[in-house]
Amino acid sequence: MKKAMYSGLVALFLGVLLSLLPAAAQAQCTMCKTQVEASRQEKDGYDTTGLNKGILYLMTIPYVLIGTVGYFWYRHSQQKKKTTHG
Repeated sequence: MKKAMYSGLVALFLGVLLSLLPAAAQAQCTMCKTQVEASRQEKDGYDTTGLNKGILYLMTIPYVLIGTVGYFWYRHSQQKKKTTHG
């Protein structure tokens, strides 16, 4: 019972922590930020309003893929344990 309560509290803490992180995330690296600031000063500079969102989007794809593979791997290992012990 204590183990389930402990894992529930850890999951709740991680959920709250991860839900608050995107609000403060700044995805621009130093090179991107320098390029954006330089293009803003030019008259014919391109629109850079979606750059942060694009970088965040490209950053999340590998994490989603790795998380999906990890989930299916975990689920497969749990099914394997049930068939060998049950």
